[in-house]
Amino acid sequence: MSSSVLITGASRGIGRAIAVELAGRGHRVVATARRPETLADLPVDRRLRLDVTDQESVDEAVRAAGDIDVLVSNAGDTIRAPLESVPLAEVERLFQLNTLGALRVTQAVLPAMRERRAGRLVFVSSIQGRLVLPLIGPYGASKWALEALAETLALETGHFGVRVSVVQPGAVSSGGAERARVFLGEDDPYAPLAAALPVLRGELVTPEEVAATVADTIEHPEPPLRVPAGAPAERILRARKEAPEDAPFLAAEIGW
Repeated sequence: MSSSVLITGASRGIGRAIAVELAGRGHRVVATARRPETLADLPVDRRLRLDVTDQESVDEAVRAAGDIDVLVSNAGDTIRAPLESVPLAEVERLFQLNTLGALRVTQAVLPAMRERRAGRLVFVSSIQGRLVLPLIGPYGASKWALEALAETLALETGHFGVRVSVVQPGAVSSGGAERARVFLGEDDPYAPLAAALPVLRGELVTPEEVAATVADTIEHPEPPLRVPAGAPAERILRARKEAPEDAPFLAAEIGW
């Protein structure tokens, strides 16, 4: 059955790929972004402005979208910086966007889902919602917090017929890493860790692969709470689950 799906952060990367995938499968797609003109070429039903950090923008977009069966909370950003020196304003910005922004949109769509006792909340997280990588700590922290919110929502809303899923890709060839703000000088004592990141992040998957996982999750009659997106994510999350808890995961790979 086709659903009415609202997607945040649909202007590029994973969000854009999700919009294309779902539209191709016959779903009614409401694509949103801070700049709706970036959505002009998407084959979707509606293209709306939505800034997840702005309550008025969220409320206006949700009103304009009409009935929503599924929320795909995808809007997000990342940075590269050691925790010793990362600007706290940047950490706050990531939490506002990646975590509180997702909750803000959820609060806007959830009452209608609860009242009709049906709905899906799908959060695009990351393997970094279950593990951490050096220099990407603020992003990982925002995703750990997002996963805590998602699991709490699953407990609170399940008996209202609302299903919650968290999709966890690893490294994605969406350009996000290349666009990330970097707060790391040439003589920074943490600079050597930057060379380890490509290996630690692992094999890339495409935005289209992640989009297919999201679409399959939406169409699953009983979707799981956590869904790794792609074989690389499955492997590293399995390794994380099996690793001992007496040392940081990946510590041996870094060699510090």
